[in-house]
Amino acid sequence: MNPLFQTFTTPYTTAPFSKIKNEHFKPAIENGITEAKNDIDAITSSSETPTFQNTIEALEYSGMQLKRVTSVFFNLNSAETNDEIQKIAQEVSPLLSDFGNDIRLNLDLFKRVKAVYAIKDSLDLTAEQNTLLNNQYKMFVRNGANLNEEDKQILRTIDKELSKLSLKFGENSLAETNEFELLITDENQLKGLPEGVKEAAQLSAKQKEKEGWLFTLDYPSYIPFMTYTEDRPLREKMSKAFGAKSFKNNEYDNQQIVLDIVNSRHQRANLLGYDTHAHFVLEERMAQRPEKVLDFLNELLPKAKPAALREFKQLSSFAEKDGITTFQKWDSGFYSEKLKKELFDFDEEQLKPYFKLENVLDGVFTIANKLFDLKFEEIKNIDRYHKDVMTFKVTDHDDNFISIFYADFFPRKGKRNGAWMTSYKDQWKIDGENSRPHISIVCNFTKPTETKPSLLTFNEVTTLFHEFGHALHGMLADTTYPSLSGTNVHWDFVELPSQVLENWCYEKEALDLFARHYETNQPIPMELIQKIKDSSTFLEGIATMRQISFGLLDMKWHGSESPEEIKNVKEFENKAFSETQLYPDVPENCMSTSFSHIFQGGYSSGYYSYKWAEVLDADAFEYFKEQGIFNKSIAEKFKNSILSKGGTENPSILYKRFRGKEPNSEALLKRAGLLK
Repeated sequence: MNPLFQTFTTPYTTAPFSKIKNEHFKPAIENGITEAKNDIDAITSSSETPTFQNTIEALEYSGMQLKRVTSVFFNLNSAETNDEIQKIAQEVSPLLSDFGNDIRLNLDLFKRVKAVYAIKDSLDLTAEQNTLLNNQYKMFVRNGANLNEEDKQILRTIDKELSKLSLKFGENSLAETNEFELLITDENQLKGLPEGVKEAAQLSAKQKEKEGWLFTLDYPSYIPFMTYTEDRPLREKMSKAFGAKSFKNNEYDNQQIVLDIVNSRHQRANLLGYDTHAHFVLEERMAQRPEKVLDFLNELLPKAKPAALREFKQLSSFAEKDGITTFQKWDSGFYSEKLKKELFDFDEEQLKPYFKLENVLDGVFTIANKLFDLKFEEIKNIDRYHKDVMTFKVTDHDDNFISIFYADFFPRKGKRNGAWMTSYKDQWKIDGENSRPHISIVCNFTKPTETKPSLLTFNEVTTLFHEFGHALHGMLADTTYPSLSGTNVHWDFVELPSQVLENWCYEKEALDLFARHYETNQPIPMELIQKIKDSSTFLEGIATMRQISFGLLDMKWHGSESPEEIKNVKEFENKAFSETQLYPDVPENCMSTSFSHIFQGGYSSGYYSYKWAEVLDADAFEYFKEQGIFNKSIAEKFKNSILSKGGTENPSILYKRFRGKEPNSEALLKRAGLLK
């Protein structure tokens, strides 16, 4: 009785986590592949003339059960993994890679798609249908349909290898994160740390049956430690441990994996007729080509660099008062916080009592209601994959069912670092039914302690809003085809809904809805709101330089025309950082070996999209501010032009339809305080 073999009969057809065992996954994936192949065979063996319906739509809706099963499996591999799941992932990834290539390299299938594509101008297609047809045709061409048989086999081998390399990269990075622990037994070494941070560390130690205070490389532990502890040698130890992940020439080392991934991606791009992996990727992005990305980043660099150098000098001079002659990376968070407190009379710890997790979550729900008429009801009748996960039914003002929403907030051993939004089921329409999505956000926030609820840092508040912005993109999807639904958009457009929602965190009108003291229920004082706004551009030059440096590193790795000549990951990285480096190099640290965004996630040749989307989000929020941040008509335009449309049209068209004009970077530079 494998629950993954059939359509789920659960409430709202949600994933039946309690019935799924690890051993169910591989047989279900193998069965799903067989069913999907049967769907493809039915298309290719048809004697009917190829049409949009019997070929393009039929291909779009093929293998639906496989898509459900793999979404459950790979989401668990990120949020609730273990050795067994990781082993299964290594076994099924090549199978899925082979199956993907079986479709993309199927000549009979391509001929039918090509036949429809050849007559597309006579078919009177909707914009969405036209996009689907173009996407399918390009999927074949961009994945080797026009290659000879020998090159098709080479492509299969490369794709299989890449899927395994990417998985191994992530496993190594997670293992390194889990392996490091800093146990402090002398309370004198905790000087500077807030009580809540110490209490959380004591609880972590207690849970592992240890005496003292336990700190790890998980963000809710690492960031407060680096921000507040006065013990500089311990800050150095933690910083070096964080920066050395998978760069220690041990069993979890990722240096060769990085080189192998980069070379395989380059070989693949060349095989398909592209100069580099970046050229291949960017053809399907708003930016379109590497030169445009580099122009974009290099245009921002001279605007950010003078400010970053001034800020770095200011921080270094400030630290000299404590006798620090060489300002290092492990001094950054600590002295940034101290300087902010001095300049603005502002301490992040002052904010935390006003940001109880449950209140912030209720706040983001209230904002979604005011903007988009959404209602969130916590429900207990659907399965969760972990007891910490919260589950909600989302409806509109007419009580129509909109979405299922999962929220998973706290770090644990089987969850990778960071925060992300994902989907357990996309939205689509078929046979007159609008099948609604199941959306999840996964974070690593400050956990409750024995005496305090989860009190978020302001950075965690903006992270929750960010991921919830992605979630809204998924929840409000209203397209016909699943591959064009929700966040299935150009990668440099996907961050717009997430980043634009962060803006509400800085507005009094929004903060008044949820920022209340967890003990007294008093609203956040106006002077604290003003301090949030006043300090919002603090060290923005350094922050912008950091993002530019990551974008340039990504482009250097994937825009190189001869990656096989790269022999040393660290040397290559240092060269890529040469124009943006502020801090002295730490020889035993390397970012690339744990840069999961580009070597495990989907951001290869796409990290620039965070800054690209910032231009869009600043410009979009300027529109809201002109009309009122809860203006219903602007929110409706944003929903109808962007959130509900997914990838049905070119994002430049969608954005211009919302804004009425092209985006302008002036709003971003003004917001960041970088505009003279």
